[in-house]
Amino acid sequence: MKSVLLIGLGRFGKNIAIQLSLLGHEVMGVDHNEDRVNEAMDIVTNAQIGDSTNEEFLRSLGVDNYDVCFVTISNDFQSSLETTCLLKELGASFVVSRAERDGQEKFLLRNGANQVIYPEKQVAKWAAVRYSSFNILGYIELDEKHSIYELSVPESWVGRSIVQIDVRRKYDLNIIAVKQNDNMSFSVTPDTVLKEGATLMVLGKYKDIQKCFKI
Repeated sequence: MKSVLLIGLGRFGKNIAIQLSLLGHEVMGVDHNEDRVNEAMDIVTNAQIGDSTNEEFLRSLGVDNYDVCFVTISNDFQSSLETTCLLKELGASFVVSRAERDGQEKFLLRNGANQVIYPEKQVAKWAAVRYSSFNILGYIELDEKHSIYELSVPESWVGRSIVQIDVRRKYDLNIIAVKQNDNMSFSVTPDTVLKEGATLMVLGKYKDIQKCFKI
């Protein structure tokens, strides 16, 4: 269980608070808007109304005691930037800040953010990949080039083994798991036979996925 400071309880911040709480983490929510704080009281462990650009207010929260500090302030980049900077100056160990526009990421990183999240851009990329083909059921990006894709087993592969389709040699792809009837198996061997209705977890580059699965 982690202790989390979440500054900014707009729609995005509130949804992060919900997910963190579901995962069992302790969340201190902060916002300058009293209505937002009141609406979040049933979601977070504790909450306070306050101005996160005020050094004394932030200091009173004991920011250095939290495992992670999120800055999810909406529609006020100056406040987000100041808050990020103050958190780091006050000893916050790990700060994750939200960017809402291109160009904001570099300023947040320069001013104390350990990592930056850009929801609109990240979700747009996910949606573009996910819905570029009905074969792609989901994907997790690992770096700029490599991702793990969930893909339907092509009809021509049904009844054949991993070694027979030989995607590692032909396309530089690795099948790391097979899911059948919602049961995931990571015990994939060269002799694993692919069945109808199964899906594959495939590690590789998108361009190689395109070639292999004819996307």
